[in-house]
Order: sequence, then C-alpha cells, then structure tokens
Amino acid sequence: MNAEQQLTLRVLSALLREDVLGLRTRGVPTDRPDGRWLRLGLDAGTLLLPVTEEGFQCEYAARLPLLEADGVRLTSLAAVLARVRDLADPEDRAGHLDFAEECRQTLATMELHDRARPGVLAALAARYGPDPAYWTGPAAALAQDTLAAYLDHPVYPTARGRAGLTEDELVAHAPEFHPTFELHWIALPPGTVEPPGPGPLPGWWPAPADIGLPELPRDHLTLPVHPLTAGPPLAGALRAAGLDGLAVPGRTPYLEVVPTLSMRTVAVVRDPRCHLKLPLATATLGRRNRRTIKAGVLPDGAAGQRLLETVAGREPRFAGLVLHADEQSWTEGGHELLAVLLRRQPAGLDGAVTVPLAALAATAPGGRLVIDHLADRFYGGEPLALYDALLTLLLDWQTTLFRYGVALESHQQNTSLVLDRADGATRLRLLSKDNDGLRVNGPRLAAALGEPSPPPDEFADPRTTGSSDRPLTDLFTTITVHLCAASLAFALAAHGRAPLETSLGLLHRRLTEAVDRLGPAGAALRAALLEAERLPVKAMVTAGTLLSKQRSGAADINKHYTSGPNYLRRYGTPR
Repeated sequence: MNAEQQLTLRVLSALLREDVLGLRTRGVPTDRPDGRWLRLGLDAGTLLLPVTEEGFQCEYAARLPLLEADGVRLTSLAAVLARVRDLADPEDRAGHLDFAEECRQTLATMELHDRARPGVLAALAARYGPDPAYWTGPAAALAQDTLAAYLDHPVYPTARGRAGLTEDELVAHAPEFHPTFELHWIALPPGTVEPPGPGPLPGWWPAPADIGLPELPRDHLTLPVHPLTAGPPLAGALRAAGLDGLAVPGRTPYLEVVPTLSMRTVAVVRDPRCHLKLPLATATLGRRNRRTIKAGVLPDGAAGQRLLETVAGREPRFAGLVLHADEQSWTEGGHELLAVLLRRQPAGLDGAVTVPLAALAATAPGGRLVIDHLADRFYGGEPLALYDALLTLLLDWQTTLFRYGVALESHQQNTSLVLDRADGATRLRLLSKDNDGLRVNGPRLAAALGEPSPPPDEFADPRTTGSSDRPLTDLFTTITVHLCAASLAFALAAHGRAPLETSLGLLHRRLTEAVDRLGPAGAALRAALLEAERLPVKAMVTAGTLLSKQRSGAADINKHYTSGPNYLRRYGTPR
C-alpha cells in the first residue's frame, strides 16, 4: 500500500471515529460479498464506506482506502475529501479546505520519509550501533526520538505534517532526519526581559560577542531563536512586543543543536542533558495547534513539575523510579514567538537507555521493532514482559496522582522509559517532561495533602484547577490509557507479538490492581474506566481543524472528546 492509500485509510478512520457527517452514528451496516460497509444516506447523496471491526477508539475502522459516493468509487484522497466537504454544512467548508491542505502536506512528508528513511536508519546504526537497546546516554536518546518520528500518531491522521514548512526546511530541522544546526540569537538590554532562572545559566550560554555583537556590553541578555522563527516571524513578534528598537539580532549563528521528537525542542550537542524549547511558527495536530509558546504555558509547566515532586516526595515507593526533567528555568518575552524553556534532564542517565513511549513500536535499524531489541536485552526476549513492567509502574504512578487530584497530559511523547541494570537486575524507570496542560481537582488535592492547595494563582491557565473528577478521568483515559498503554497493546497484537486478548487482558488486570489500591478514592476511575459502556476519545480533527471553536464548543482543542467502545470490558479477562 503506497503512502496515499495509507493516509486515506487513516483519514477515513478518523472521520468515522469523529462522526463527521454522521458516519458513525447514522451509518447503517451493510454486508456485501467483500465484507461490511457503512451506508449513509443524506439529502445530497449517499456514501458507502468499507469497514472492518477495530474496537480501539471506534467500533469500526476503514477497511479500504476508498469512499463510494452515489455509486462512484472515489480512490484518491483529494476526491474523498472534496466529496465530504461538499456534503458538509456550508459554514464548515472552510475548515474542510484547511484539512485537505493538511492532508496534502502530510502526504508530501510521508513520501519524503519513504525516500529518506533507509539512509537515516543506516546513518543511525553507523553512529550509535545497530542495536537501539545499547543506545545509552542523553545524546543517543535523541536517536530514539528519530525512530519515533516515523511512526504515525495513534489518533491524529496527519500528525506527520507541519504547516507551511518546505521539504528543505524539514530535512534541515525535523527529528526524522536527525540533523544538527545552529541557533539564531537576539540580545536585549538588561531589565528588558527576565533571564531564564532561577540559578545561573550554563557555561555555554553566549555573551553578545559570541553571536557577533562584540560592541554590546556583556550585561545584555542573549536569547535563542529557532532558525525557522528567525526573519519575518521574529521581526513581527519583536514589533508586537515593543522590542523592535531594543532587541539586536545576532550576526552569527551559535550553538549546535539536534531536534527532539517535539521538533520545537532541541538538545544542545555539547551538553545533551540540556534542552531548549523554542516557539515555532508552524502547526501540527490541527491548524489551531500552533507550535508557538503562549504566555503562561512555561510557568504552568514549572508549577506542574513542583506539584509532581510534592506528590512523589510523599510516596516513598516511587523514589528513584519516577524521574522529572527540571523545567524551572524559563522566560517569556511578551509574544508567543518570544520565549524559551531551558530543560535539564536528570543526572545519572549516561549508562541508561532512554526511550519515549512513542518509539516502542517504531522500526529500528535492521527492521525489528524497538521493543523487540529492548526485550532481548532486558526481559529475556519477551516483549510482553517489558509491557507488563511498564504498565505496572505507569498505572501505579498515574492512579496515585489521581488520588491526589492530579491528571497529566503525559502522552507517549512526554513520557520515556529509562532502562538499565542495577545490581545485576533490570531496572525500569519513567521520565516525565512538559507538565503543562494537567488537570487538578482542588478539593481532592487539598484533602490528600491536608492543606489548601494549590493556591488560586498557582496556574495561569484557569482551566487547570476545578472541583470535579470528570476532567481528570477524561484526561487519564485519553492520555494514560489510550495513548500510553492501549495503543501499545494494539501494536503488539498487530505485529504478532501477543494476541490482543492477552495484551489488553494484561492492561485490564494491571489497571484494576492499581485502581483497587486506591480504595474508595478510586471509585470515580473505576466507574469511568472499568465499568463504563463507552470511553472518551479525542476528537482532534474536529476541534483542531474542521470546525471553529464556536461550532465545536471546544474549550481546549486537545481535550475535546467524542466516545468509543470500552475495550477494557471486552477484553477484561485474559485468556
């Protein structure tokens, strides 16, 4: 199946899952000699979609890369999208046009990936070795990010696309190509913008002379700018922030970096424990999901880290097993393109393999999955044993956070496995980062801590703190269960590593054990996850691109939901 056919399948499955045009709720199952179809009759015509049972986040997924419209089989993605757009409400057609452009960009990127991937994998093997289970240390962890970047997102169909970037810009800056490049910089007079703090900046942080501005006093603050933000986007941001007469662009690029899986976050080559999160003038996962950094996001992430460390400090069994990147050093410059987070990875990872959960089902050099290599080295060649160890720690930690009234947006890109051997035995740890976007039940947290918490002004985003469990159970389900745990269970089954009833049965058992440990405090999780007929499912295409916020009603485009079948109930008893 070529790239266009693969993307067409993913897009049709997403449109079905998110009930675009009523495909899911109004489609009537119709059996034909080749299999099942869903038939949707509309005033303006009839659609038929070939489907197969899926059961993950929707009862069905597209079975073939085509849509039959009024008896005509549409097999090109552009034709499929055009017909769906024609049938949409006129008020929504602009969003459908935007989505068609997303799909066009994503298809071009997928075709670029197909051409580049063999060479990239060969280069990674030559540089780091043929087996990713031995890629140890912070620098080699960036190669795991590269492997993950070729794997499609479990939910969003066009996740590999980045709005407005050319092929040359992707090759030079995107993690799939594992490039190195130098940052641009600006210099600002003292007192204009607060330096990233607390504490001193690293020794490699440049003075004005290092960026080609020897005439400026050393007390000027230098701030990094991503090369894709330099130029007109930066100039516009400086004007909007009132800094165009004060900020002096550096004349010389400085500091070689490597992109992480996030792309807007880069690691410093000479000090790979240090990452710089920099705003980008692009969008991924929907046209509204801009990769800029809005005011309040960085301080909220820092506050989230402090909250996690408070909880971990009260739960001794997680000591040394749940690690946190230090995200306390940041600054904002008065515009969403003027900000920087200086993230420091924890010490002691030089001998460990650090792998984002997003990479576990990715293809490694040589053609096997990353999880196969890790299982060979650390779990006697049993991928299911590694999966079990991951579930045990992940679900214990996340349900404990729920007891404290906290749910994290710690998806498969923000959560990493850290594997090494200690005292002759395998040690598995979790590493978390990017702790903004969390949800907190204030009364639950206050009761667990025995004190009023968090303070009303602790988080800049007013959506963070509430007095209900529902935002927490929705986030726990869609992030921890769907993206971090179940997507890997389905991947293990798809690749023949374990029957689905075995992997999902294991997930059900470990989740039940973790919820049971909470006692009465786990009642809301038990009802929302283990007993519910249906589970919340992200409706990211609808909220991110197809519909305006007024039409979708989405207060947060990353937390706008439809629903899907509860696969945990179906596979609750392992066979």
